[in-house]
Amino acid sequence: MNKTIVVLGTQWGDEGKGKIVDFLTENSDFVVRYQGGNNAGHTLIVNKKKIVLHQIPSGIMHKKVISVIGNGTVISPTSLVKEIKMLEANNICCKDRVYISPNASLILNYHISMDLAREKRLNEIVIGTTGKGIGPAYEDKISRIGIKIYDLANLNVLKLKIKRVLNYYNYQLVNFYKEKSIDYKVIFNELAQSASFILSMVRNVPEILYKAIKDKKSIIFEGAQGTLLDVDHGTYPYVTSSNSTVGGVCTGTGVGPKHLDYILGVSKVYMTRVGLGPFLTEVFDEIDDYFFLKGNESGSTTGRRRRTGWLDIVLLRKAIKINSLTALCLTKLDVLDELKEIKICIDYKFSSINSSIRKEDFIFSQNTLENITPIYETLPGWNESTAGITNFKFLPILAKKYINRIQELIGIPIDIISTGPSRDETIVIRHPFKI
Repeated sequence: MNKTIVVLGTQWGDEGKGKIVDFLTENSDFVVRYQGGNNAGHTLIVNKKKIVLHQIPSGIMHKKVISVIGNGTVISPTSLVKEIKMLEANNICCKDRVYISPNASLILNYHISMDLAREKRLNEIVIGTTGKGIGPAYEDKISRIGIKIYDLANLNVLKLKIKRVLNYYNYQLVNFYKEKSIDYKVIFNELAQSASFILSMVRNVPEILYKAIKDKKSIIFEGAQGTLLDVDHGTYPYVTSSNSTVGGVCTGTGVGPKHLDYILGVSKVYMTRVGLGPFLTEVFDEIDDYFFLKGNESGSTTGRRRRTGWLDIVLLRKAIKINSLTALCLTKLDVLDELKEIKICIDYKFSSINSSIRKEDFIFSQNTLENITPIYETLPGWNESTAGITNFKFLPILAKKYINRIQELIGIPIDIISTGPSRDETIVIRHPFKI
């Protein structure tokens, strides 16, 4: 049953990937995070208890599974230590079960200060980041001035690196953003206290994963955020700072593409996004309130109310192509239970101003949205409870028709359907590990 499976989001994140990874991990030996930082929030409900993970892969909830954090991530040492302590307080052992790549980059306090200062300065053109320092940390990585996990092994060199980088940050914070400077001693002392603890988890991630594949072990690669937040393929500039699409698996772990056997995209049956940015199918009436209340649509990392809207098939098809999806998982089906009618965006209508643009050449960006309106197909609601159903045949007829219509429009199979937040509230049509 050995197989490598990628689980990633097809929307703007918050699709319910954490639950699906947790559900599939029962059949896995390793779960690997390959990008993003503690701006992600994967909420799990196990035995009626809510656990929110930000950096540790969701597979940690299963005792025999190894959780791996790859080089493509950015790690907040303070947040990581707190998360591990939280898990252990909930009787979830992390010792010898969390591996970290030495090449992963660190998020430090000056990244957070810069993130917040920029958002404050931008005013009307604010991006709407989580304020966790993710962007500045990735900038340092690309600029080759970042602090890596392996830097914790030599505190003397670490101190010099922090001093050098802080000169760069403090000059901007004080002279341009009019914020307070940061004392390098505070950063260094905090790192020095957690260095040995973090270094005890460091492993050669590419070698471990290569050996696991050779030994026919099963691996799940867990994505953070979603396709539409990818820095290259998302709704730029309202995106995250990493590649949340399937390419991030290879660059973020050192595992080559030929070893990816099955790629599962996760999509809500409607759409949400946190923060600013284009959202063509967004709703603002009582339907928005309905999605917010019924779907509990508050960000698990920021607590901000998520914007809501109807499912956009055009964007879903884009995610399918970019990620070479094998199949789709639909989540939150039960949220639609009380709606009289359900809309699906099946295409876009271009105004006469944009008539010269061929649909195949259309790029989804802020600059192109003014002359586009969504074309909807309306389906009847089923007005019956689907909550907790675990077999497709027991779904209401109209719910089956809704799912089948989506499958017809996207051209790939829907293998899994989530009917509630708990691990066992799941319909499996085809199990990824058993195909």
